[in-house]
Amino acid sequence: MDDAANGATASSPSGAADSEGAIETRGIEPVPDHERHGRVRELFPTWVAANISVLLLTMGAALVVFNHLNFWQALVVAACAAVVSFGLVGILSVSGKWGGAPGAMLSRATFGVRGNLFPGAILWVARFGWETINAVTGAYAVLTVLDLLFGVKSNTVLIVITLFVFVACTFLVSGMGRKALNVCNKWSTYLFGVFSVLVLGYLIAHIKWSEVFSRPAGSTAMLIAGIGTIAAGGISWVPTGPDFARYLPHSASGKKIVGATVSGAGVVMVPMVLMGAVMAVAAPGLADAPDPVSFLGDILPTWLAVPYLVTAIVGMLLINSLSMYSAGFTAQTMGVKLPRAMAVSINAVISLVGGLMLMLVAKSFLSSFITFLILLAVSFSAWIGVYAVDMARRRVRAVRYDAAALMDTGRTSRYWYVGGFCWQAMTAWVVALVAGVCFTKCDWFSGPFSGTFVGKYGLGWAATIVISAVLMAVLPTPRETGAVVAETAEAEAEAAEAEPVPA
Repeated sequence: MDDAANGATASSPSGAADSEGAIETRGIEPVPDHERHGRVRELFPTWVAANISVLLLTMGAALVVFNHLNFWQALVVAACAAVVSFGLVGILSVSGKWGGAPGAMLSRATFGVRGNLFPGAILWVARFGWETINAVTGAYAVLTVLDLLFGVKSNTVLIVITLFVFVACTFLVSGMGRKALNVCNKWSTYLFGVFSVLVLGYLIAHIKWSEVFSRPAGSTAMLIAGIGTIAAGGISWVPTGPDFARYLPHSASGKKIVGATVSGAGVVMVPMVLMGAVMAVAAPGLADAPDPVSFLGDILPTWLAVPYLVTAIVGMLLINSLSMYSAGFTAQTMGVKLPRAMAVSINAVISLVGGLMLMLVAKSFLSSFITFLILLAVSFSAWIGVYAVDMARRRVRAVRYDAAALMDTGRTSRYWYVGGFCWQAMTAWVVALVAGVCFTKCDWFSGPFSGTFVGKYGLGWAATIVISAVLMAVLPTPRETGAVVAETAEAEAEAAEAEPVPA
């Protein structure tokens, strides 16, 4: 990937302190070149850690119990979901090394200074839901470990305590910043990998494989719908992908960024989903369990279930920490006048309150979770299509991200457009979002077009991406205030040396 769209137009003074210490102090401001010390290989454990969740086991089980798929179809679903969703994450992450800023910040260049507040608000709210789901799952895992080791049964007081502790730990880790998260991600990857291999070995030795492979195949519609459901989790990471690539130097390979992202996610997603599908054959009721974790105590022996759950707890802690890390940037971009660590605390409080509602009030965890994933995918997809087209234009036309303009929220900003709005991006985003909802069917409602081919096959999220991208591409190209398209010999040389956009 080329540097034609990099953010080298502004940088901090040479004497600025490096913000990558044990506690990261840098907020949404673009990272200057002299602080770009990241390595592409650091993205691999980042995206491994982002998928260390027992929810993938439950979702794999749901493919068998609800979608009626067999083992081989579950394999296809897992592999396709990993490539599609985290392929998008990887491709759009490249903009992070171009502009050196979080995705929510770079989005100002796409939607306009004021226009960015609208998709930003939806992404922020959706992030609350994802963090709440992860916090609840982590708390349930803690409760299961306490039950297996000490026979302590769950009750209201214990639920409140475990959820509070989990959210508090998430807040502390996310506040430490990128370097601390990278260290945690690395070691959690090793530990989770070891215990996953042990679980896989146990399943191979004890599962009745004749029953696993004798299951009839499900319908093509359910297979495609399953891809969308599993991919939704990855799609939710797309807007935050640039957050973890912004410390990469301009010379970092775009292809390697995509490769590290997809491989890191896939090495966890595929075996986890398959293990869940296999477990569903041994315990068909696990997909209907009141919580997404306790079934492991019934399928695995205590000596294996406990350490596996402990590593999973750490994994879910890191997932939420990565999410809160990015959510803090989103809050700051939307004008919350707080340091990033304080902005993260808003998400922590909301996760705690929402988690208590889900654990104490909601009747079906899995039903609520699947519905949330469906809506999550649509809400993020409208942003993805618009942002991707804007990225492609910047690369082709060699238009740089302007670091100073990204920080300028006034009329003097290069990204003010018309009244602070890029009407082309806003139009494409709104139309696609409404259309995506109309194609969607879930437990809470059915859109007017949910009975069409797109709706039946669960492709509302894909239609949303296509609609937003096509509209953004056919509408007149936005003209940035004072923007200068790089037509100099230097820009032409940069374009000539550019890598092709990863497919």
